[in-house]
Amino acid sequence: MTTEPATDVGSGSSVERALATALTPRRERTRERLLDAAFTVFAHHGIHGASIEAVCEAAGFTRGAFYSNFSSKEELFLALAERAMRRQLASLESISEELEPDFVQDGAVDYEAIRTVLSVVITDPGDARQWALMRAELELLAMRDPAVGLPFLAQEETLRAELGAAIRRILVSCGLQFAVDERTAVDLLLSVYESSARAAVVARPTPEDGDASPDTAVLSRLIKLLMIPVD
Repeated sequence: MTTEPATDVGSGSSVERALATALTPRRERTRERLLDAAFTVFAHHGIHGASIEAVCEAAGFTRGAFYSNFSSKEELFLALAERAMRRQLASLESISEELEPDFVQDGAVDYEAIRTVLSVVITDPGDARQWALMRAELELLAMRDPAVGLPFLAQEETLRAELGAAIRRILVSCGLQFAVDERTAVDLLLSVYESSARAAVVARPTPEDGDASPDTAVLSRLIKLLMIPVD
């Protein structure tokens, strides 16, 4: 195992401390390995069923390495959500830079192309089951623990605002617009996807049961309602 010295991560909220701390390349690698391990351990056992020791063992580090990066399992949980959000937004921004403005041809909208673009907002489809379980764990924890709930709500507000702006830029470049206000559109898109993700896990609760990726048929129909050509 690798041992890292414990350090003070500063004042403020747990998420603020984590984001404000200047990470050396070595510490960044340690942090990422802990996050990767926690993603799997939490999805399998839940936040209350998983111990810090189990996360450290899965990552190949000691408790000292854990506490040099996170003050608690709850802080680690929020960091996982923050990382997923940033990856989603970065993926959407990346694909938007490569788009050809051909979603509207002869007045007809290619809704399937739009759905394909928006699919990058979904965390790695190969981990769809694990992420759906993680998301459910995080929401339950946020509802039960105000210390987690408030940072979680702040993350959600940031995600939805930035996601709405990113989708709007794509639509504008392709001659499209939301049929309703931006925030309502984003809330509906995310709600439909998350509901489909939960249903997929319930229907296929283990890897042996088959693919637990969400059914995007409802999402495709919703896109047709929410996105229209610019008048």
